[in-house]
Amino acid sequence: MFVDSHCHLSFPELQAELPAIRAAMARERVDRALCICTTLEEFETVHALATGYDNFWCSVGVHPDNEGVTEPTVADLQERAALPRVVAIGETGLDYYRLGERSVADMEWQRERFRIHIRAARATGLPLIIHTRSASADTLAILREEGGHAVTGVFHCFTETLDVARDALDLGFMISFSGILTFKNATDLREVARIVPMDRCLIETDSPYLAPVPYRGKINNPSYVPRVAEQLARIKGLGVELIAAETSRNFERLFARTGLLHNAM
Repeated sequence: MFVDSHCHLSFPELQAELPAIRAAMARERVDRALCICTTLEEFETVHALATGYDNFWCSVGVHPDNEGVTEPTVADLQERAALPRVVAIGETGLDYYRLGERSVADMEWQRERFRIHIRAARATGLPLIIHTRSASADTLAILREEGGHAVTGVFHCFTETLDVARDALDLGFMISFSGILTFKNATDLREVARIVPMDRCLIETDSPYLAPVPYRGKINNPSYVPRVAEQLARIKGLGVELIAAETSRNFERLFARTGLLHNAM
């Protein structure tokens, strides 16, 4: 019924609890999840989750925040993207939130890494999973420069403005909402969710982070994604089962590669 379109089940705090998490997912009718890669070093573990369970898939990419890790080439990403059950490139993007003493100009390495991912998405035909934080202008500019209209994808864990959402939609991207949508102070984000067309919405946990109300402060996991769906249903004045059906259909449409997503149902 529900799909978690973005989670980090390879992270130690979740991997150690995987049997219990899978049991909780079954109880909550969360029947599929996309496991996200954040470094090339992590990819083997992430891919093993996707190949080990018939309702998991995975991505390949290097998160913009990760430093001191192997820098990907287009060829690196293409090689891994060709493996079974790899359905996306990312997560990738830009993050200027923790600049510290650095300037935006100092983050050219991050912008070049992002360009590599966009080129890999164009080469493979796979969708991009975009992370952007305090960097939306550059994120959108680089997407346009690198032929953003030639790729598909999703702005995951969306926290940006209504204008950024409209620009992302104009580029053909989907918008994914996380547990932040349930937070008391997320009024502006709920207004964004109100205007995003239903056929462009996804839901996610971004677990182990950002557990939704009433689990805020706990370690998040995919079994909590129905709480995001319930909040989105309230915002849009729709039934939660319709939200589940529509976001699942959007997930299939975005990530359906060689019919694998449909075969698991």
